[in-house]
Amino acid sequence: MIEVKGPNVCRGYWRNPEKTAQEFKPDGYFITGDLGRIDADGYVHIEGRAKDLVITGGFNVYPKEIESEIDALPGVLESAVFGVTHPDFGEAVTAAVVPKKKGDSLEADILQALETRLAKFKLPKRVLIVNELPRNSMGKVQKNLLRETYKNLYA
Repeated sequence: MIEVKGPNVCRGYWRNPEKTAQEFKPDGYFITGDLGRIDADGYVHIEGRAKDLVITGGFNVYPKEIESEIDALPGVLESAVFGVTHPDFGEAVTAAVVPKKKGDSLEADILQALETRLAKFKLPKRVLIVNELPRNSMGKVQKNLLRETYKNLYA
C-alpha cells in the first residue's frame, strides 16, 4: 500500500474527522489506496487500487494487468476487470468489454488470446460484452457498479 507524507499533502478531510482518521495514520502518512512496488532503481510503480484487487483461489490478481492485455486485442475498445463472489474461488476474475463494433461477440476470442498471455488463475471466468462501462462525473470507470450489477453471476 502506498502511503505519502509531506508539505504538499493535505492534513485531512474538510470537516470530516472520521474520514481523516480512516485515511491518515497517526504519524501523518496518507494512505492512498494504491498498491505499488519499488524497482531496483528506486522507482515506484503503481500496480492498481487496493479496493480493485481480486483474490481468487488465494492468488492476488491485479486488474490493470488483465485490462492491458484485453485492451491490446483487435476489436476491443476498452475493458474493466473486477472480482465477483464465486462459491469455489472466493472471487472470480470477470471482465466487461466494450467492442469497437456494436454487436461483436468477442468472448471466445478474448479468452483464447489470453490463454497464452496470462497464468491460468488470472484468466477471466467470464468476459461480458457491454455497450459501455459505467463512469462517474470525472470519467472514471465505476467498478463498484459492475460488481453490484453482476454480483449473482456465479451464484
